[in-house]
Amino acid sequence: MEHVMADAGATGADVSRIVVGTGPAPFTGLRVGLVTARTLGFAWGVPVHGVCSLDALAAAHGSEVTVVADARRKEVYWATYRDGVRLDGPQVTAPADVVASGAVIGRGALLYPEVFPAAEGGDVDPTWLARCAVRALAAGDANLPVEPMYLRRPDVHGVPGA
Repeated sequence: MEHVMADAGATGADVSRIVVGTGPAPFTGLRVGLVTARTLGFAWGVPVHGVCSLDALAAAHGSEVTVVADARRKEVYWATYRDGVRLDGPQVTAPADVVASGAVIGRGALLYPEVFPAAEGGDVDPTWLARCAVRALAAGDANLPVEPMYLRRPDVHGVPGA
C-alpha cells in the first residue's frame, strides 16, 4: 500500500475518506475489498463509504442502460438505470431473465452474446465509485453502508453433518 500511495504522491494523511464497491459480487473478493477498506479507514481515522458497483458503472455510462455483471453459476447480477438513477435491481437471475432497458453494458453481458448481442464491455472504475459517493453525500444521503451486497447464498451453506 505504501508503494501505491508513494507512486500517487500521497500518504495516509492525504486521505479524507475511503469509498469501496459493495457488489454485488462473489463472496471472497467482495469480503477482502470491504475488510481492506474498513481497516484502512480505521487506521487512518477516516470515514468509509460503500457504493453499489453496478451504480458506478451505470453513472460512468449515463443515459438509459442495463448493467450486467458475472454472477457465476450461469447467472448474472443486473440493474437498470436512467441517467445514473437505478430503476430496477440489483437482481441475480439467468441471463435470459434479465429485463434489459437501453444499452447493455458490463463484462457479464459479454459472456452471453446470444442473449446480449449488442452488449458493450465495461469494468467498474474506482473514480466513478468516488463520484457516486460524492454525489450522494452532497445530496444529503449519509447512508452509504459498507456492507456486502449479496444477492444469493454462498456455495457452502454450513458444516457437513452438523
